[in-house]
Amino acid sequence: MTPDAREPVVEMLGIATRYGDVVVHKDLDLRVEAGDVVGLVGGSGSGKTTLLREMLGLLQPAAGRIKLFGYELNQLDALDRRALRRRLGMLFQQGALFSALPVYDNIAFPLRELKCLDEDWIRHLVHLKLAMVELEPLHGRLMPAELSGGMVKRVALARALALEPELLLLDEPTAGLDPDRSEGFVHLIRQLQRELGFSVVMVTHDLETLAGLSSKIAVLADQRIVAFGTPAEAMAVDHPFIRNFFCSERGLAILSKAVD
Repeated sequence: MTPDAREPVVEMLGIATRYGDVVVHKDLDLRVEAGDVVGLVGGSGSGKTTLLREMLGLLQPAAGRIKLFGYELNQLDALDRRALRRRLGMLFQQGALFSALPVYDNIAFPLRELKCLDEDWIRHLVHLKLAMVELEPLHGRLMPAELSGGMVKRVALARALALEPELLLLDEPTAGLDPDRSEGFVHLIRQLQRELGFSVVMVTHDLETLAGLSSKIAVLADQRIVAFGTPAEAMAVDHPFIRNFFCSERGLAILSKAVD
């Protein structure tokens, strides 16, 4: 599968999502270009994480089309869909580490799933990923229960980056972290994104995280994307959610530091 550089990384067209009689999304469109860092915000229950799961192919929308790197998900066979997923990394809100496996094996897991790497090469890659998230090889021996909240996030990020994805999906990446650890984790993700050049779609409700990472903001309200663009462009849209979320004195002060 050869990517077309002209194609967006993510393209969602006319998405409808329903749970029984409850309509979560209706006629939703979203386009993410290569190199974008998109912060996705919306009210509780608006379906932000659901959109991430649909991008991953874990959920199927009731209507609409989802294209990743120019390939339409529902037109791929199982083998091609699996190959496409290897180009994505996912950082779940609570880390979702395998509790019965040490850190080393958590990071090695996606590498072993390839079934084409020997253990020496896997060891080299695991230590490389640990170094990327500013952890030492000795941390590989620890069990998830022995990790602090900040370390869980870093290990989960190392695992998400194990296959060197072109698109990284983040679900509330700084949830549960104190302000200092949150700031450090945002700095780490920003640094890795600039060095490695992957695209990002990030769900967050945290204004500091949004300001620290996002080059673009997508606002989910009224079952669709009501604003999309740079922070200044998104904040300029006249919508009740945008006024309440962004335009307080605190919100304006924080977002003045947003990525250009």
